Amino acid sequence: MDSIVTAILLGILEGLTEFLPVSSTGHLILAQAWFGYDPAQWRQFNVIIQLGAILAVVVTYFRTFWDMGMGLLRGERTSLIFLRNIFLAFLPAAVIGLLILDVIDAMLESPAVVAVALIIGGIAILVLEKTIPTREEQGVETLSWKTAIGIGFVQCLAMIPGTSRSGATIMGALAMGVGRKTAAEFSFFLAVPTMLGASAVKIVQEPDLLAGTATIGWTHIALGFFASFLVALVVVRAFVAYVSKRGFAPFAWYRILVGSVTLIWLFAF
Repeated sequence: MDSIVTAILLGILEGLTEFLPVSSTGHLILAQAWFGYDPAQWRQFNVIIQLGAILAVVVTYFRTFWDMGMGLLRGERTSLIFLRNIFLAFLPAAVIGLLILDVIDAMLESPAVVAVALIIGGIAILVLEKTIPTREEQGVETLSWKTAIGIGFVQCLAMIPGTSRSGATIMGALAMGVGRKTAAEFSFFLAVPTMLGASAVKIVQEPDLLAGTATIGWTHIALGFFASFLVALVVVRAFVAYVSKRGFAPFAWYRILVGSVTLIWLFAF
C-alpha cells in the first residue's frame, strides 16, 4: 500500500477509535498485522497523530477549559474540584504505567492479546448496560474525589492493548453511578493529560522520535495528524449525543465481532 494512503488511513483510524470504547491502540496494532507494514517505521507517526485527537477534544470543549481556567484564577470551588478530579483520575495511570512500562511494550506486539481484550471488553460492556440503570447527569465538577480516583484505577486496565482507555473509564464511571453523558465527557477530559503524558514518556525514552531520524517523513505525519484531528472532531460530538440516548451496546457488539474475526484470521492463516 502507498505510504501516503497508509498515513491518511491510520490517521482516520486513530480519529475514529481514540474516543470510542473500541481501543485505538488495539486497532492500530491490528492494522499493522492486517496490512503488513513495519510498526518500527511508524513509531514517530503513531505518537504524534494521537496529539491530533487530543487537539480535537481541546477545540470541542474549549469553552469548558477556558471557563475552568478562569475559574481557577478566581479561586472558584467548582473549577478547583474539576481540576482535582481530573488530576486524581490521571494519577494511577501515571504511576502504574511507569512501573510496568516494559510489560506494556511487550503486549503491544501481540494482535492475539488485542483480540481477546476486545472480546472480553465487549462482553463487560453488555453486562454493565444490562445491569446498571440510567443515572441523572451530574457534571464532572460534582463528582467526589473517591469516584474520580476510582475511575483512574479502572483506566489502568486500558494498559492492556485492546481494552480501550475510553471504554475502561466510561464503564468504570457508569459502575460508580455516573450518568452516560458525564462519563463520556469525563473520559474526554481525562484523555488530555493521560495521552500527553504517555506521548511525553515515549519522547523522553526515544529522543529519535522527534529528532528527525524516523523513516516516515513529516508530510506523512502532517497528513495523519490532520486526518486524526478532523475525524476525532466529528466523533467526539457525535459520540456524546449518541450514547446519551442509545447507550454503548453497539460498540460492545462491534468489539466482539472484530476480536472474533481477528482470532479466526490469526489461527486460520
